[in-house]
This record gives sequence, C-alpha cells and structure tokens, in this order.
Amino acid sequence: MEWDDEWWALDKAQHLLACLLITLLVAALAGRSRHLFLRRRSAAIGSVASLFAGAVKEAGDEIGLWRSAGGSAKDAVADLLGVVLALIVIGLWKRWFGSTRPRRDEDEGFSMV
Repeated sequence: MEWDDEWWALDKAQHLLACLLITLLVAALAGRSRHLFLRRRSAAIGSVASLFAGAVKEAGDEIGLWRSAGGSAKDAVADLLGVVLALIVIGLWKRWFGSTRPRRDEDEGFSMV
C-alpha cells in the first residue's frame, strides 16, 4: 500500500465518482425492492456494495491483477469520500422529495383495522 501518489490526480476523481455512482445505483435498486427490509436499508446496502467494489479494486492493484503501481490508501480515501457524498445526496433527496413509494400496512405484517 502506497501513500506517495498525488492527492489531486485524475484517478482520485475516478474513484470518488465511481463509488458515488455505485452507491446511488445500488441504493436506488434496493429502494425499489418489494421487501421492506431492503428498502429501509437501501443507503447502507449501496454503501457496502460501493466500498466492497473499491476494496476489491485496491486488492487487485496490490496483487498486480491490473497494470498499476499497487494499492493506494489515497484511492481508498477517495472511495470513502464518494460514498459519503452519495449518502448526503440520498439524505437530501429523501428530505426534499420524501418517499417515492406509498407505505402499505402489508409491509409491516399487520393491519391497522
């Protein structure tokens, strides 16, 4: 793992953008699930998927699967920043637009009647 690469390099922006988009995409897909468990945890599921993808990429860099100088802790920080920005976007979206799906009593497993 190296720390001597540049903070302001193009690959840092690529890591940030990739993790931001992965988090948003997976969270959106989980949020559309018919399962309440997945919908309620959509942001967390998106975050885990994105961080997992970033970790796999860095592990692949470190063991030489791709042409790279090796794994970079700064790339991992950029991945984390992308996830944090995605969570901010998700939070603001929910605050401004609310839930896009109406709640149903069947989701809770009981009826209010």
